[in-house]
Amino acid sequence: MDIRKIKKLIDLLQESGIAEIEIKEGEESVRISRQVASASSPIAVHTEASAPAAMRAAASGGAMTHPAAELAIEGHVVKAPMVGTYYASASPNSPPMVTLGSRVKKGDVLCIIEAMKIMNQIEADRDGVIAAIYTENGQPVEFAQPLFSIK
Repeated sequence: MDIRKIKKLIDLLQESGIAEIEIKEGEESVRISRQVASASSPIAVHTEASAPAAMRAAASGGAMTHPAAELAIEGHVVKAPMVGTYYASASPNSPPMVTLGSRVKKGDVLCIIEAMKIMNQIEADRDGVIAAIYTENGQPVEFAQPLFSIK
């Protein structure tokens, strides 16, 4: 893909309110994303076939939030089904839906992930006890990022 096209896409992303765009031309694929938390956030360009995720994150100046290899994961892991913002409670004044040691049943709501102004409830997919919580309230999460461990 031509570098001029990529630069134009970056300019388009900066001028608009779009947080992420992915373009595929034949076998080539480019995904450009930015953090929407602040107006001056850096833009990361990811080429899907070129490098492993850790190398892409290092090249874009960022760090991977939760590389699975660094987490001490025990039990069944509930992962984020989408990119968005993690919320531990239904409203800012409400207590968290689950805490460490909370007993959950299959179908219980564990948290909410906001994606594109839509609040998505994330449910437990098995019975057990919350053994670990891997993210903090209000933090962005990536697709397949570990959220909870259930024993």
